[in-house]
Amino acid sequence: MASQEETFKKMVAHCKEYGFVFPSSDIYDGLAAVYDYGQNGVELKNNIKKYWWDSMTLLHENVVGIDASIFMHPTVWKASGHVDAFNDPLIDNRDSKKRYRADVLIEDHLAKFDEKINKECDKAAKRFGDKFDREMFVQTNPRVVEYAKKRDEIHARFVKALEANDLAELKQIIIDCEIVCPISGTRNWTDVRQFNLMFSTEVGSTADGATKIYLRPETAQGIFVNYMNVQKTGRMKIPFGICQIGKAFRNEIVARQFIFRMREFEQMEMQFFVRPGEEMKWFEYWKEFRLRWHKALGLGDEKYRFHDHDKLAHYANAATDIEFEMPFGFKEVEGIHSRTDFDLSSHEKYCGKNIKYFDPELNQSYTPYVIETSIGVDRMFLSILCAAYEEQPLEGGDSRVVLHLPAVLAPVKVCVMPLVKKDGLPEKAREIMDDLKFDFRCSYDEKDSIGKRYRRQDAIGTPFCVTVDHDSLNDNCVTIRHRDSMQQQRIPIADLRGILANELDARQLLRKLL
Repeated sequence: MASQEETFKKMVAHCKEYGFVFPSSDIYDGLAAVYDYGQNGVELKNNIKKYWWDSMTLLHENVVGIDASIFMHPTVWKASGHVDAFNDPLIDNRDSKKRYRADVLIEDHLAKFDEKINKECDKAAKRFGDKFDREMFVQTNPRVVEYAKKRDEIHARFVKALEANDLAELKQIIIDCEIVCPISGTRNWTDVRQFNLMFSTEVGSTADGATKIYLRPETAQGIFVNYMNVQKTGRMKIPFGICQIGKAFRNEIVARQFIFRMREFEQMEMQFFVRPGEEMKWFEYWKEFRLRWHKALGLGDEKYRFHDHDKLAHYANAATDIEFEMPFGFKEVEGIHSRTDFDLSSHEKYCGKNIKYFDPELNQSYTPYVIETSIGVDRMFLSILCAAYEEQPLEGGDSRVVLHLPAVLAPVKVCVMPLVKKDGLPEKAREIMDDLKFDFRCSYDEKDSIGKRYRRQDAIGTPFCVTVDHDSLNDNCVTIRHRDSMQQQRIPIADLRGILANELDARQLLRKLL
Protein backbone atom coordinates (compact mmCIF):
# COMPACT_ATOMS: atom_id res chain seq x y z
CA MET A 1 0.00 0.00 0.00
CA ALA A 2 1.43 3.40 -1.02
CA SER A 3 2.34 5.88 1.72
CA GLN A 4 0.48 9.17 1.96
CA GLU A 5 3.58 10.96 0.65
CA GLU A 6 3.74 8.68 -2.42
CA THR A 7 0.00 9.09 -3.03
CA PHE A 8 0.35 12.88 -2.78
CA LYS A 9 3.14 12.85 -5.38
CA LYS A 10 0.99 10.75 -7.70
CA MET A 11 -1.93 13.13 -7.19
CA VAL A 12 0.28 16.13 -8.09
CA ALA A 13 1.42 14.32 -11.27
CA HIS A 14 -2.22 13.45 -12.00
CA CYS A 15 -3.13 17.15 -11.80
CA LYS A 16 -0.71 17.96 -14.60
CA GLU A 17 -1.51 14.93 -16.75
CA TYR A 18 -5.26 15.59 -16.71
CA GLY A 19 -5.34 19.36 -17.11
CA PHE A 20 -5.98 20.48 -13.54
CA VAL A 21 -2.79 22.33 -12.52
CA PHE A 22 0.38 23.16 -14.47
CA PRO A 23 3.62 24.74 -13.22
CA SER A 24 3.58 28.38 -14.32
CA SER A 25 5.73 29.16 -17.39
CA ASP A 26 6.23 25.43 -17.76
CA ILE A 27 8.12 25.65 -21.09
CA TYR A 28 10.73 27.75 -19.23
CA ASP A 29 10.99 25.13 -16.44
CA GLY A 30 8.44 26.91 -14.25
CA LEU A 31 8.52 29.59 -11.57
CA ALA A 32 8.74 28.46 -7.96
CA ALA A 33 5.49 28.52 -5.97
CA VAL A 34 3.40 29.81 -8.90
CA TYR A 35 0.92 27.59 -10.74
CA ASP A 36 -1.58 27.81 -13.61
CA TYR A 37 -4.97 26.11 -13.61
CA GLY A 38 -5.69 24.00 -16.69
CA GLN A 39 -8.96 23.36 -18.49
CA ASN A 40 -10.33 21.02 -15.82
CA GLY A 41 -8.76 22.88 -12.91
CA VAL A 42 -10.36 26.20 -13.81
CA GLU A 43 -13.80 24.58 -14.01
CA LEU A 44 -13.39 22.95 -10.59
CA LYS A 45 -12.07 26.23 -9.18
CA ASN A 46 -14.98 28.22 -10.61
CA ASN A 47 -17.46 25.72 -9.18
CA ILE A 48 -15.88 26.05 -5.72
CA LYS A 49 -16.14 29.83 -5.97
CA LYS A 50 -19.78 29.68 -7.06
CA TYR A 51 -20.66 27.36 -4.17
CA TRP A 52 -19.04 29.81 -1.72
CA TRP A 53 -20.52 32.94 -3.34
CA ASP A 54 -24.03 31.52 -3.43
CA SER A 55 -23.79 30.29 0.16
CA MET A 56 -22.94 33.85 1.23
CA THR A 57 -25.10 36.05 -1.00
CA LEU A 58 -28.13 33.84 -1.70
CA LEU A 59 -28.59 32.40 1.78
CA HIS A 60 -27.93 35.68 3.62
CA GLU A 61 -29.99 38.66 2.49
CA ASN A 62 -27.71 40.95 4.51
CA VAL A 63 -24.52 39.87 2.70
CA VAL A 64 -23.51 41.52 -0.60
CA GLY A 65 -20.44 41.31 -2.80
CA ILE A 66 -17.86 43.67 -4.26
CA ASP A 67 -14.76 43.38 -6.44
CA ALA A 68 -12.06 45.76 -5.21
CA SER A 69 -8.89 46.56 -7.14
CA ILE A 70 -5.56 44.88 -6.45
CA PHE A 71 -3.67 48.20 -6.40
CA MET A 72 -4.59 50.41 -3.45
CA HIS A 73 -3.35 53.66 -1.93
CA PRO A 74 -0.10 52.83 -0.08
CA THR A 75 -1.40 54.33 3.19
CA VAL A 76 -3.99 51.53 3.30
CA TRP A 77 -1.20 49.10 4.20
CA LYS A 78 0.26 51.46 6.79
CA ALA A 79 -3.16 51.73 8.45
CA SER A 80 -3.73 47.96 8.31
CA GLY A 81 -0.39 47.24 10.01
CA HIS A 82 1.04 45.30 7.09
CA VAL A 83 3.96 47.68 6.49
CA ASP A 84 5.19 47.29 10.07
CA ALA A 85 3.90 43.91 11.19
CA PHE A 86 3.35 41.58 8.22
CA ASN A 87 6.38 39.41 8.89
CA ASP A 88 7.36 35.77 9.11
CA PRO A 89 10.07 34.50 11.50
CA LEU A 90 12.63 32.82 9.23
CA ILE A 91 15.68 30.70 9.97
CA ASP A 92 18.37 29.39 7.59
CA ASN A 93 20.27 26.14 7.69
CA ARG A 94 23.91 26.96 6.87
CA ASP A 95 24.64 23.55 5.35
CA SER A 96 21.68 23.15 2.99
CA LYS A 97 21.35 26.93 2.40
CA LYS A 98 17.58 26.40 2.77
CA ARG A 99 15.30 28.85 4.56
CA TYR A 100 12.42 27.82 6.81
CA ARG A 101 9.70 29.41 8.88
CA ALA A 102 10.79 28.92 12.48
CA ASP A 103 7.20 28.59 13.74
CA VAL A 104 6.41 25.90 11.16
CA LEU A 105 9.50 23.87 12.13
CA ILE A 106 8.32 23.90 15.75
CA GLU A 107 4.69 23.14 14.84
CA ASP A 108 5.83 20.16 12.74
CA HIS A 109 7.90 18.94 15.70
CA LEU A 110 4.88 19.24 18.02
CA ALA A 111 2.77 17.32 15.50
CA LYS A 112 5.20 14.38 15.78
CA PHE A 113 4.23 13.94 19.44
CA ASP A 114 0.58 13.75 18.40
CA GLU A 115 1.51 11.16 15.77
CA LYS A 116 3.34 9.07 18.40
CA ILE A 117 0.35 9.28 20.77
CA ASN A 118 -2.05 8.27 17.99
CA LYS A 119 0.24 5.36 17.05
CA GLU A 120 0.25 4.07 20.63
CA CYS A 121 -3.54 4.42 20.79
CA ASP A 122 -4.00 2.56 17.50
CA LYS A 123 -1.81 -0.32 18.72
CA ALA A 124 -3.73 -0.52 21.99
CA ALA A 125 -7.08 -0.37 20.18
CA LYS A 126 -6.10 -3.39 18.08
CA ARG A 127 -4.98 -5.24 21.23
CA PHE A 128 -8.05 -4.52 23.38
CA GLY A 129 -10.72 -4.28 20.66
CA ASP A 130 -14.17 -3.07 21.74
CA LYS A 131 -13.06 -2.76 25.38
CA PHE A 132 -10.53 -0.05 24.51
CA ASP A 133 -11.09 3.26 26.35
CA ARG A 134 -8.97 5.85 24.52
CA GLU A 135 -9.44 8.60 27.10
CA MET A 136 -8.39 6.35 29.98
CA PHE A 137 -5.44 5.00 27.98
CA VAL A 138 -4.16 8.52 27.18
CA GLN A 139 -4.34 9.48 30.85
CA THR A 140 -2.69 6.34 32.26
CA ASN A 141 -0.26 4.84 29.75
CA PRO A 142 3.24 5.94 30.91
CA ARG A 143 4.66 6.35 27.41
CA VAL A 144 1.68 8.39 26.18
CA VAL A 145 1.68 10.52 29.34
CA GLU A 146 5.38 11.27 28.78
CA TYR A 147 4.80 12.23 25.13
CA ALA A 148 1.94 14.55 26.14
CA LYS A 149 4.01 16.13 28.92
CA LYS A 150 6.91 16.90 26.55
CA ARG A 151 4.56 18.26 23.90
CA ASP A 152 2.76 20.51 26.39
CA GLU A 153 6.04 21.87 27.80
CA ILE A 154 7.34 22.77 24.32
CA HIS A 155 3.95 24.16 23.31
CA ALA A 156 3.83 26.45 26.35
CA ARG A 157 7.31 27.85 25.54
CA PHE A 158 6.33 28.24 21.88
CA VAL A 159 3.15 30.20 22.66
CA LYS A 160 5.02 32.46 25.09
CA ALA A 161 7.74 33.18 22.50
CA LEU A 162 5.18 33.99 19.81
CA GLU A 163 3.25 36.33 22.11
CA ALA A 164 6.44 38.16 23.06
CA ASN A 165 7.83 38.06 19.51
CA ASP A 166 10.95 36.57 21.10
CA LEU A 167 13.01 35.43 18.10
CA ALA A 168 15.94 34.27 20.25
CA GLU A 169 13.62 31.96 22.22
CA LEU A 170 12.18 30.52 18.98
CA LYS A 171 15.71 29.58 17.93
CA GLN A 172 16.43 28.16 21.39
CA ILE A 173 13.35 25.92 21.17
CA ILE A 174 14.60 24.63 17.78
CA ILE A 175 18.01 23.89 19.33
CA ASP A 176 16.60 22.32 22.52
CA CYS A 177 14.24 20.09 20.52
CA GLU A 178 17.16 19.05 18.28
CA ILE A 179 15.17 19.91 15.17
CA VAL A 180 17.18 19.15 12.05
CA CYS A 181 17.02 20.54 8.53
CA PRO A 182 14.96 18.13 6.38
CA ILE A 183 17.51 18.51 3.54
CA SER A 184 20.93 18.43 5.22
CA GLY A 185 19.94 16.61 8.40
CA THR A 186 22.07 19.04 10.43
CA ARG A 187 21.27 21.52 13.24
CA ASN A 188 23.57 24.27 11.95
CA TRP A 189 21.02 27.12 12.22
CA THR A 190 21.31 30.88 11.84
CA ASP A 191 19.46 33.30 14.12
CA VAL A 192 15.74 33.82 13.50
CA ARG A 193 14.92 36.99 11.55
CA GLN A 194 11.71 38.76 10.53
CA PHE A 195 10.92 39.08 6.82
CA ASN A 196 8.15 41.27 5.35
CA LEU A 197 5.99 39.35 2.87
CA MET A 198 4.58 42.18 0.73
CA PHE A 199 5.53 42.64 -2.92
CA SER A 200 6.13 46.26 -3.85
CA THR A 201 6.12 48.03 -7.21
CA GLU A 202 5.95 51.58 -8.55
CA VAL A 203 3.18 53.55 -10.20
CA GLY A 204 4.10 56.58 -12.30
CA SER A 205 5.68 57.48 -15.62
CA THR A 206 9.03 58.75 -14.36
CA ALA A 207 11.49 57.59 -11.73
CA ASP A 208 11.19 60.89 -9.84
CA GLY A 209 7.39 60.95 -9.95
CA ALA A 210 6.82 57.28 -9.17
CA THR A 211 4.86 56.22 -6.09
CA LYS A 212 5.72 53.03 -4.24
CA ILE A 213 2.66 50.79 -3.91
CA TYR A 214 2.06 47.18 -2.90
CA LEU A 215 0.39 44.16 -4.43
CA ARG A 216 -2.32 43.43 -1.88
CA PRO A 217 -1.38 40.62 0.56
CA GLU A 218 -5.09 40.07 1.39
CA THR A 219 -8.46 41.08 -0.04
CA ALA A 220 -9.95 42.23 3.29
CA GLN A 221 -8.70 45.83 3.14
CA GLY A 222 -10.56 46.42 -0.14
CA ILE A 223 -13.75 45.67 1.80
CA PHE A 224 -12.88 47.92 4.74
CA VAL A 225 -12.12 50.99 2.62
CA ASN A 226 -15.41 50.45 0.75
CA TYR A 227 -17.61 49.57 3.71
CA MET A 228 -19.15 53.06 3.92
CA ASN A 229 -19.77 53.17 0.15
CA VAL A 230 -21.61 49.84 0.27
CA GLN A 231 -23.51 50.70 3.46
CA LYS A 232 -24.85 53.98 2.09
CA THR A 233 -25.59 52.93 -1.50
CA GLY A 234 -27.12 49.61 -0.41
CA ARG A 235 -28.93 51.12 2.59
CA MET A 236 -27.45 48.29 4.67
CA LYS A 237 -28.32 47.95 8.34
CA ILE A 238 -26.01 46.36 10.88
CA PRO A 239 -25.43 43.46 11.07
CA PHE A 240 -24.40 43.10 7.42
CA GLY A 241 -21.58 41.52 5.46
CA ILE A 242 -19.49 42.28 2.39
CA CYS A 243 -17.76 39.47 0.53
CA GLN A 244 -15.36 39.26 -2.37
CA ILE A 245 -13.21 36.79 -4.27
CA GLY A 246 -9.85 37.94 -5.57
CA LYS A 247 -6.12 37.45 -6.03
CA ALA A 248 -3.63 38.23 -3.27
CA PHE A 249 0.17 38.15 -3.29
CA ARG A 250 2.75 37.22 -0.65
CA ASN A 251 6.47 36.84 -1.10
CA GLU A 252 6.50 33.45 0.61
CA ILE A 253 10.07 32.36 1.20
CA VAL A 254 9.00 28.93 2.34
CA ALA A 255 6.53 28.05 -0.40
CA ARG A 256 5.89 24.31 -0.51
CA GLN A 257 3.44 21.44 -0.72
CA PHE A 258 2.24 22.11 -4.26
CA ILE A 259 -0.54 24.74 -4.30
CA PHE A 260 -0.90 24.81 -0.49
CA ARG A 261 1.40 27.81 -0.06
CA MET A 262 1.91 30.01 -3.12
CA ARG A 263 3.10 33.52 -3.91
CA GLU A 264 0.04 34.34 -6.03
CA PHE A 265 -3.19 32.88 -4.71
CA GLU A 266 -6.91 33.52 -4.52
CA GLN A 267 -9.03 34.27 -1.47
CA MET A 268 -12.74 34.16 -0.69
CA GLU A 269 -13.29 36.59 2.17
CA MET A 270 -16.32 37.99 3.97
CA GLN A 271 -16.29 40.82 6.51
CA PHE A 272 -19.39 40.91 8.71
CA PHE A 273 -20.06 44.21 10.51
CA VAL A 274 -21.74 43.98 13.93
CA ARG A 275 -22.50 46.04 17.01
CA PRO A 276 -19.69 46.18 19.58
CA GLY A 277 -20.46 43.63 22.27
CA GLU A 278 -22.23 41.26 19.88
CA GLU A 279 -19.10 40.07 18.11
CA MET A 280 -18.71 36.76 20.00
CA LYS A 281 -22.30 35.73 19.20
CA TRP A 282 -21.61 36.29 15.50
CA PHE A 283 -18.15 34.73 15.75
CA GLU A 284 -19.80 31.49 16.95
CA TYR A 285 -22.48 31.71 14.25
CA TRP A 286 -20.00 32.05 11.38
CA LYS A 287 -17.70 29.43 12.87
CA GLU A 288 -20.48 26.84 12.82
CA PHE A 289 -21.88 27.94 9.44
CA ARG A 290 -18.52 27.72 7.74
CA LEU A 291 -17.85 24.23 9.13
CA ARG A 292 -21.26 23.10 7.82
CA TRP A 293 -20.31 24.53 4.40
CA HIS A 294 -17.23 22.30 4.30
CA LYS A 295 -18.89 19.18 5.67
CA ALA A 296 -21.85 19.46 3.25
CA LEU A 297 -19.47 18.38 0.44
CA GLY A 298 -19.35 14.90 1.93
CA LEU A 299 -15.57 14.51 1.97
CA GLY A 300 -15.68 13.04 5.49
CA ASP A 301 -16.63 14.90 8.68
CA GLU A 302 -13.66 13.37 10.50
CA LYS A 303 -11.29 15.18 8.14
CA TYR A 304 -12.17 18.59 9.66
CA ARG A 305 -11.36 20.16 12.99
CA PHE A 306 -11.21 23.57 14.64
CA HIS A 307 -7.83 24.86 15.79
CA ASP A 308 -7.73 27.93 18.02
CA HIS A 309 -4.79 30.26 17.40
CA ASP A 310 -1.82 30.10 19.78
CA LYS A 311 -1.01 33.71 18.98
CA LEU A 312 -3.74 36.19 18.08
CA ALA A 313 -3.05 38.73 15.35
CA HIS A 314 -2.66 42.32 16.53
CA TYR A 315 -6.24 43.11 15.43
CA ALA A 316 -8.09 40.05 16.84
CA ASN A 317 -9.81 39.12 20.10
CA ALA A 318 -10.74 35.61 18.90
CA ALA A 319 -9.49 33.44 16.06
CA THR A 320 -9.91 29.85 14.98
CA ASP A 321 -8.94 27.87 11.91
CA ILE A 322 -10.86 25.16 10.13
CA GLU A 323 -8.22 22.55 9.40
CA PHE A 324 -8.48 19.72 6.88
CA GLU A 325 -6.53 16.48 7.02
CA MET A 326 -4.19 16.68 4.04
CA PRO A 327 -1.73 13.87 3.22
CA PHE A 328 0.86 15.98 5.09
CA GLY A 329 -1.25 16.46 8.24
CA PHE A 330 -4.07 18.70 9.44
CA LYS A 331 -3.63 22.10 7.76
CA GLU A 332 -5.57 25.36 7.73
CA VAL A 333 -8.00 25.90 4.86
CA GLU A 334 -10.07 28.68 6.42
CA GLY A 335 -9.76 31.22 9.22
CA ILE A 336 -12.58 32.80 11.23
CA HIS A 337 -11.49 35.91 13.12
CA SER A 338 -13.04 38.50 15.38
CA ARG A 339 -11.12 41.57 14.19
CA THR A 340 -12.72 43.99 16.72
CA ASP A 341 -12.86 47.59 15.41
CA PHE A 342 -9.15 47.68 14.63
CA ASP A 343 -9.36 48.06 10.85
CA LEU A 344 -12.10 50.68 10.63
CA SER A 345 -10.69 52.72 13.55
CA SER A 346 -7.23 52.66 12.01
CA HIS A 347 -8.48 53.70 8.56
CA GLU A 348 -10.52 56.51 10.15
CA LYS A 349 -7.39 57.76 11.90
CA TYR A 350 -5.18 57.59 8.80
CA CYS A 351 -7.68 58.98 6.27
CA GLY A 352 -9.00 61.74 8.56
CA LYS A 353 -12.62 61.10 7.59
CA ASN A 354 -15.58 60.04 9.73
CA ILE A 355 -16.48 56.45 8.77
CA LYS A 356 -18.57 55.60 11.82
CA TYR A 357 -21.94 53.90 11.40
CA PHE A 358 -25.07 55.66 12.65
CA ASP A 359 -27.39 53.10 14.24
CA PRO A 360 -31.00 54.37 13.99
CA GLU A 361 -32.22 51.82 16.55
CA LEU A 362 -29.74 53.01 19.19
CA ASN A 363 -29.71 56.58 17.90
CA GLN A 364 -25.93 56.70 18.16
CA SER A 365 -22.81 56.42 16.02
CA TYR A 366 -20.09 53.86 16.59
CA THR A 367 -17.30 52.00 14.84
CA PRO A 368 -18.59 48.50 14.00
CA TYR A 369 -16.78 45.38 15.09
CA VAL A 370 -15.96 42.85 12.38
CA ILE A 371 -16.14 39.07 12.05
CA GLU A 372 -14.07 37.76 9.16
CA THR A 373 -14.25 34.46 7.32
CA SER A 374 -11.28 33.94 5.01
CA ILE A 375 -10.76 30.85 2.86
CA GLY A 376 -8.04 30.11 0.34
CA VAL A 377 -9.51 28.96 -2.97
CA ASP A 378 -6.32 27.08 -3.82
CA ARG A 379 -6.18 25.31 -0.46
CA MET A 380 -9.85 24.40 -0.78
CA PHE A 381 -9.12 23.06 -4.29
CA LEU A 382 -6.23 20.99 -2.90
CA SER A 383 -8.25 19.60 0.01
CA ILE A 384 -11.02 18.45 -2.35
CA LEU A 385 -8.53 16.77 -4.70
CA CYS A 386 -6.72 15.05 -1.81
CA ALA A 387 -10.00 13.66 -0.49
CA ALA A 388 -11.27 12.69 -3.96
CA TYR A 389 -8.17 10.96 -5.39
CA GLU A 390 -8.21 7.17 -5.22
CA GLU A 391 -6.26 4.37 -6.85
CA GLN A 392 -9.00 1.76 -6.73
CA PRO A 393 -8.37 -1.97 -7.25
CA LEU A 394 -11.03 -3.73 -9.31
CA GLU A 395 -12.09 -7.33 -9.79
CA GLY A 396 -9.80 -9.43 -11.93
CA GLY A 397 -6.64 -7.63 -10.83
CA ASP A 398 -7.42 -4.45 -12.78
CA SER A 399 -7.43 -0.97 -11.21
CA ARG A 400 -8.52 2.57 -11.95
CA VAL A 401 -7.63 6.09 -10.82
CA VAL A 402 -10.81 7.92 -9.92
CA LEU A 403 -11.60 11.36 -8.54
CA HIS A 404 -14.63 11.11 -6.26
CA LEU A 405 -15.38 14.81 -6.67
CA PRO A 406 -18.68 16.15 -5.30
CA ALA A 407 -20.90 16.02 -8.41
CA VAL A 408 -21.86 19.71 -8.16
CA LEU A 409 -18.18 20.72 -8.26
CA ALA A 410 -16.98 18.33 -10.99
CA PRO A 411 -15.41 20.08 -14.02
CA VAL A 412 -17.39 17.94 -16.50
CA LYS A 413 -20.81 16.76 -15.37
CA VAL A 414 -21.61 14.26 -18.12
CA CYS A 415 -19.74 12.65 -21.01
CA VAL A 416 -21.80 11.48 -23.99
CA MET A 417 -20.36 8.51 -25.92
CA PRO A 418 -21.49 6.62 -29.01
CA LEU A 419 -20.64 2.94 -28.61
CA VAL A 420 -19.00 2.93 -32.06
CA LYS A 421 -18.14 5.65 -34.61
CA LYS A 422 -20.64 4.48 -37.24
CA ASP A 423 -24.20 3.30 -37.91
CA GLY A 424 -25.71 6.67 -36.98
CA LEU A 425 -24.64 6.41 -33.34
CA PRO A 426 -22.39 9.55 -33.38
CA GLU A 427 -25.25 11.57 -34.86
CA LYS A 428 -27.64 10.40 -32.12
CA ALA A 429 -25.02 11.10 -29.43
CA ARG A 430 -24.46 14.61 -30.82
CA GLU A 431 -28.18 15.22 -30.74
CA ILE A 432 -28.27 14.31 -27.03
CA MET A 433 -25.15 16.38 -26.35
CA ASP A 434 -26.66 19.44 -28.06
CA ASP A 435 -29.75 19.11 -25.88
CA LEU A 436 -27.84 18.74 -22.57
CA LYS A 437 -25.11 21.35 -23.07
CA PHE A 438 -27.38 24.27 -22.20
CA ASP A 439 -27.84 22.88 -18.68
CA PHE A 440 -24.64 20.98 -17.89
CA ARG A 441 -20.98 21.11 -18.83
CA CYS A 442 -20.72 18.13 -21.19
CA SER A 443 -17.96 16.43 -23.11
CA TYR A 444 -18.13 14.11 -26.13
CA ASP A 445 -15.81 11.14 -26.60
CA GLU A 446 -15.79 8.53 -29.38
CA LYS A 447 -12.11 7.48 -29.37
CA ASP A 448 -10.91 4.05 -28.09
CA SER A 449 -12.89 1.29 -26.44
CA ILE A 450 -15.76 2.16 -24.12
CA GLY A 451 -13.72 0.88 -21.15
CA LYS A 452 -10.83 3.25 -21.87
CA ARG A 453 -13.26 6.12 -22.27
CA TYR A 454 -14.80 5.36 -18.88
CA ARG A 455 -11.32 5.38 -17.32
CA ARG A 456 -10.54 8.78 -18.83
CA GLN A 457 -13.72 10.24 -17.34
CA ASP A 458 -13.06 8.59 -13.97
CA ALA A 459 -9.65 10.27 -13.92
CA ILE A 460 -11.14 13.76 -14.21
CA GLY A 461 -14.06 13.02 -11.89
CA THR A 462 -16.96 13.08 -14.36
CA PRO A 463 -19.97 11.82 -12.33
CA PHE A 464 -21.99 10.43 -15.27
CA CYS A 465 -21.30 8.83 -18.64
CA VAL A 466 -24.11 8.36 -21.16
CA THR A 467 -23.62 5.67 -23.80
CA VAL A 468 -25.59 5.53 -27.06
CA ASP A 469 -25.75 2.03 -28.57
CA HIS A 470 -27.56 0.41 -31.51
CA ASP A 471 -30.69 -0.21 -29.45
CA SER A 472 -30.90 3.51 -28.72
CA LEU A 473 -31.94 4.15 -32.31
CA ASN A 474 -35.00 1.94 -31.81
CA ASP A 475 -36.03 2.26 -28.16
CA ASN A 476 -34.83 5.85 -27.55
CA CYS A 477 -33.02 4.75 -24.39
CA VAL A 478 -29.40 5.19 -23.31
CA THR A 479 -27.16 3.64 -20.65
CA ILE A 480 -26.13 5.97 -17.84
CA ARG A 481 -23.06 4.96 -15.83
CA HIS A 482 -22.37 6.24 -12.31
CA ARG A 483 -18.73 7.09 -11.60
CA ASP A 484 -18.40 5.98 -7.96
CA SER A 485 -20.37 2.72 -8.06
CA MET A 486 -19.71 2.02 -11.77
CA GLN A 487 -23.31 0.79 -11.91
CA GLN A 488 -25.19 1.21 -15.17
CA GLN A 489 -28.88 1.69 -15.81
CA ARG A 490 -30.99 1.92 -18.92
CA ILE A 491 -33.17 5.04 -19.07
CA PRO A 492 -35.31 6.79 -21.69
CA ILE A 493 -33.59 9.72 -23.40
CA ALA A 494 -36.64 11.84 -22.54
CA ASP A 495 -35.90 11.33 -18.79
CA LEU A 496 -32.17 11.98 -19.04
CA ARG A 497 -32.14 15.73 -18.40
CA GLY A 498 -34.46 15.39 -15.39
CA ILE A 499 -32.37 12.64 -13.79
CA LEU A 500 -29.14 14.61 -14.27
CA ALA A 501 -30.73 17.84 -13.04
CA ASN A 502 -31.79 16.12 -9.83
CA GLU A 503 -28.33 14.65 -9.21
CA LEU A 504 -26.48 17.86 -10.07
CA ASP A 505 -28.77 20.37 -8.36
CA ALA A 506 -26.64 22.83 -6.34
CA ARG A 507 -29.73 23.75 -4.34
CA GLN A 508 -29.55 20.39 -2.58
CA LEU A 509 -26.08 21.30 -1.37
CA LEU A 510 -27.12 24.77 -0.24
CA ARG A 511 -30.16 23.42 1.62
CA LYS A 512 -27.82 21.40 3.86
CA LEU A 513 -26.47 24.69 5.22
CA LEU A 514 -29.77 25.95 6.59
